[in-house]
Amino acid sequence: MNIALFGKTVTDTVLPFVQELVDALYKLNGVTLIYQPFYESLVNRIIFQREPVLFSKQSEIEHNVDFLLSIGGDGTILDAVGLIGNSGIPVTGINMGRLGFLSSISKERILPAIEAIQNGSYQIEKRTLLRLDAPELLFGPINYALNDLTVSKPNVMSILTIKTWINGEFLNAYWADGLIVATPTGSTAYSLSCTGPIITPDSETFLITPIASHNLTVRPIIIRDDSEIRIRVEGKNSEFLVSLDSRTEKVDHSVELVIRKESFKINLLRLTDKNFFQTIREKLNWGLDNRN
Repeated sequence: MNIALFGKTVTDTVLPFVQELVDALYKLNGVTLIYQPFYESLVNRIIFQREPVLFSKQSEIEHNVDFLLSIGGDGTILDAVGLIGNSGIPVTGINMGRLGFLSSISKERILPAIEAIQNGSYQIEKRTLLRLDAPELLFGPINYALNDLTVSKPNVMSILTIKTWINGEFLNAYWADGLIVATPTGSTAYSLSCTGPIITPDSETFLITPIASHNLTVRPIIIRDDSEIRIRVEGKNSEFLVSLDSRTEKVDHSVELVIRKESFKINLLRLTDKNFFQTIREKLNWGLDNRN
């Protein structure tokens, strides 16, 4: 079993857990590959029983690894998605922080998780991506997102008028601080903090959620994920911000955004002792009586 490790940087407090993970992987029959920038951040901080194989791009792990483990939080998984692209490599996250919907394996359960993966006690969930079709080269080759695309104002003083069309039919002119177009996976991210609903991963929908709407009757709306979404932004400023997951670019008001479903999906590995509803209950403390 060949496993790739992806991460950015880790604090000294979580180094013992990273060491535990590295030691456990080297006991498996297979090869451990480590993302080169992550490896460089770990050198002289943890002990490698043997020199690892390093990688820095998709072509170096495609067809060569069985799984990719993301070390960090949900943001780290989003970065990993950009790396694995359409390779089909299953990815799962080991959460080194607190809240994490995508990084579902806690750092205290690294050894049981590795054993479960080794024994085949997992399922693969296919997660929909959204794609920014236009402007085509705004984010280079990684023009897709697992969570969401966000349109937002460039400073605290401005306000945007965000005109939106669905399959050529006019939806609304949002007068707001911004607008989120989210996948079902992204419904538990930024959209959730803007009062958007939680959508199950297999619902085949997109979610459009306004950010701080100045019209109180405007609410999030769910549409089919085979829809084409067009967005045109107006405002006092000549530019606005567009984000795909954790990447942000400035865009001129003359630019129209076109969003569709990506042609491929991301494979998320989920251990069989967890499911989506259980994760929601645990992360949001549903069902707990917090009264004194």
